[in-house]
Amino acid sequence: MAGKRKPRSAEFKAKVALAALQERRTMGELAKQFDVHPTQIHQWKKQLQSGAAEVFADGRQRRRDVEQQAEASELYEQIGRLKMELEWLKKKAASLD
Repeated sequence: MAGKRKPRSAEFKAKVALAALQERRTMGELAKQFDVHPTQIHQWKKQLQSGAAEVFADGRQRRRDVEQQAEASELYEQIGRLKMELEWLKKKAASLD
């Protein structure tokens, strides 16, 4: 029967993945040292390799994306308010007839 899953912090995962990238020990040794299944170590290693480029990504682009998201949410909020006002005005106009 399988044991209960242990929540692992991002720091722990990064530490294990970096140790796997260094290849100073075998996967079996790393698995025993960190008490993690070798398959999990392989997955974390792949995630680290695929996401490493994001660490060096241009910060200006990220800021631009955040600003665009903030602007979009503000516009959606304004659309919602205007729709509510329109519905209220329609209801009031219908009651005046």
